[in-house]
Amino acid sequence: MKIIELIKRQGGTLVHGEPDHQIRGVNSCTLAGRADLVFAEDPKSASEALASSAGAVVMRSGLASSHPLDKCVVETREPRLWFAQAAKLLKAVQPGTGIHLSAVIGLNVILGQDVSIGPCAVVDDDAVIGTRTRIEAGAVVGRGVRIGESCHIYPRAVLYPGTKLGDSVVVHAGAVLGADGFGFVCDPATGAYTQFPQQGALVIEDNVEIGANTTIDRGALGETRVRRGTKIDNLVHIGHNCDIGEDVILVALTGISGSSSVGKGAVIAGQVGIGDHAHVGPGVILGGQAGVLSGKTVTNEGLKPGTVLWGTPARPLAQVLRELAVVARLARRRSRGKDSDAAD
Repeated sequence: MKIIELIKRQGGTLVHGEPDHQIRGVNSCTLAGRADLVFAEDPKSASEALASSAGAVVMRSGLASSHPLDKCVVETREPRLWFAQAAKLLKAVQPGTGIHLSAVIGLNVILGQDVSIGPCAVVDDDAVIGTRTRIEAGAVVGRGVRIGESCHIYPRAVLYPGTKLGDSVVVHAGAVLGADGFGFVCDPATGAYTQFPQQGALVIEDNVEIGANTTIDRGALGETRVRRGTKIDNLVHIGHNCDIGEDVILVALTGISGSSSVGKGAVIAGQVGIGDHAHVGPGVILGGQAGVLSGKTVTNEGLKPGTVLWGTPARPLAQVLRELAVVARLARRRSRGKDSDAAD
């Protein structure tokens, strides 16, 4: 693709170089070649990018006063974002492969145009799979599952009955969507447990990405919903009846208990634990290993934008650090007191 075509699609200004220069992909400064694009966000990375073999560089305005003759230089306010969007545009579209002979397709299945279904994949009765969607080897699509257009279901992912995916959803290998939630009722007389009905739905909206070996449970009587644009890392668990807002980030090993909600644009770092019936407000940032207790609400009201909440229960990081400093001072004083008593 010509560099000028990328600019027409994404904006930015070509401040140096030939508009017809062809770009085939993106790369790092150390590996880039003449047909590659690299990016720079600060003076140091700009120097590295301009000294590299890359044919084109996207950077913030004003990072360099001169440019090599053989470079195309694009300036934009968000070079990292521009670079990522260019990577998607430059990525070759895989052609449809059709249905592999070893795939198992049930009754009354509806397949859109250019659907690809890989070796040993199973698509159960009454499922609907949208145009250009790819189902990779060994994946299982349950009875009546609905999958939108341009989705990618990687090997060995499992979609239980009652699951619905929007368009452009990515489900990585080993993910399990729509399994029963962990809900049981105890008989006080015998101590035996009986499963509470787990017969609800799981709805994944458009442009959601779900990492490898992540599990998202269906609703008990209602639905679990993951809203548009949310990105979920590997090894995340979302319990039944949860509502995850738009453009949320959930990082690896996070666990969200049943009937909890996460507001739009929240960032939940690794190993965060959220109890049941809890609420994380829009835009909240929870640092790694933070905890939200059951039934509690955490918001960023009254806090500066970008404030990180940490600890259990989660609270502003600066507050946690002050508390830890106080505890450390008390521990030192107690230690000195013991040493003084021993000397006496």
